[in-house]
Amino acid sequence: MKIKAIVFGATGMVGEGVLHECINSSEVEEILMINRKSFEIKNSKVKELIIKNFEDFDLVKYDFSNYNACYFCMGVSSVGMNPDKYYHITYNLTLLIAKRLLRENKEMVFCYVSGTGTDSTEKGKIRWARVKGKTENELLNLGFKDAYMFRPGYIQPTKGLKNAYTFYKILSPLYPVIRILFSSTTCTLSELGKSMINVTKHSTTKKVLDNKEIKELGK
Repeated sequence: MKIKAIVFGATGMVGEGVLHECINSSEVEEILMINRKSFEIKNSKVKELIIKNFEDFDLVKYDFSNYNACYFCMGVSSVGMNPDKYYHITYNLTLLIAKRLLRENKEMVFCYVSGTGTDSTEKGKIRWARVKGKTENELLNLGFKDAYMFRPGYIQPTKGLKNAYTFYKILSPLYPVIRILFSSTTCTLSELGKSMINVTKHSTTKKVLDNKEIKELGK
């Protein structure tokens, strides 16, 4: 089975890194980037669909039925954001998109990037963690052929890509030391992208993947 993947969030650091791994993987034969703004890239595998307002995703006239994987790397930070707006973007819009894709292809594998500290119980004190946990739980039970929740901590960016955040660029030279001292909370962007491709091809019993599993699956 060759992978035909939909990638959300390629204009961000994580999405660009996942897109990069898809382009370089012989297992992926077609990629549909879905972005709010154009991300110029010339590659025969890649198509781009611009949706300026994801509130209208259900109204978009596009056939998603031929794609067998979704790599959902789109998201926002809760820092300084109105809690209700964060909930709407993180939970409501993610589920809106996922349900549309599910209606078109129940055989799709859905990969969602949340983060270390996500609260699966939905009862903890940290609001963003509860919201992420609720989103994960809903996606896992939505009805896709398979679904995986990725919880990276510190992500070492892929050299040469343009969307790495300043924080990661500054710490990048220190990564060999960071990986030794904080192994359980670190992974590379390359490992994250490759692990998504690998679980699409080969199902695993564990559906919520932390940094350790991401590194193992991303070898």
